[in-house]
Amino acid sequence: MKILVLGAGNMGAWFVETLCLDYEVAVYDTNLEKMKYFFRTRRIEKLEEISDFNPDLLINAVSLQHTISVFESVIPYVSENCIISDIASVKNSIPAYYQSLKHRFVSTHPMFGPTFANVKDLSDQSVIIVKESDPWGKAFFRDFYSKMKLNIYEYSFEEHDQTIAYSLSIPFSSSLVFAACMKKQEAPGTTFKKQMAIAKGLMSENDYLLSEILFNPYTLPQVEQIREKLTFLIDVIKERDSEALHGFFAELRKNIG
Repeated sequence: MKILVLGAGNMGAWFVETLCLDYEVAVYDTNLEKMKYFFRTRRIEKLEEISDFNPDLLINAVSLQHTISVFESVIPYVSENCIISDIASVKNSIPAYYQSLKHRFVSTHPMFGPTFANVKDLSDQSVIIVKESDPWGKAFFRDFYSKMKLNIYEYSFEEHDQTIAYSLSIPFSSSLVFAACMKKQEAPGTTFKKQMAIAKGLMSENDYLLSEILFNPYTLPQVEQIREKLTFLIDVIKERDSEALHGFFAELRKNIG
């Protein structure tokens, strides 16, 4: 089986290095420097070379803002039998794009980044496989992700974006507010240091990725919920209402189990 990975960034490199042990893998990236250290992998430098490789599966691992444009540049060089796939963190316009093509497709979303995750042990990490995907494609990625010991969830395109709005927009927004209120701290405590590490990790991400997560149509209600809870907390603090505050603590402990 021949697999072509588009993009040699963090996720693309992870796919290449993991898949090349069991499959015939090729990688394409406009930045040739990113491809020079791969082994057991064909390095494709020009789009025309893709036709010669003739992949059975194409994994689009470029940054979110380039996902569809890269598909459009590569599609003319792959056969109609090639299954195309994406790993986009927000699906948004991707379903409509797939519907405009003759190719079978599979859409997944690894819910981790190789930069921060322990790639030697991904048992505490998760991945989403989109229900509308091609059956063979779903089976392939389910088997692949299972071997990586990832926790696998299956959602529709819409359910995926709803889930992302909940699981990412809330911690993203909280970390952004934390960073916005930052000041030099001479003797930071443990909690502060942990929150700082999360904020630094978040702010190392691509601006477009952060924007797409926050502009996800399902994000606004989640952020508004944060505002409502902050408003309540501010009122309780102003009134020094211990009973209300203790009740709030009880509610929070119940929420987080």
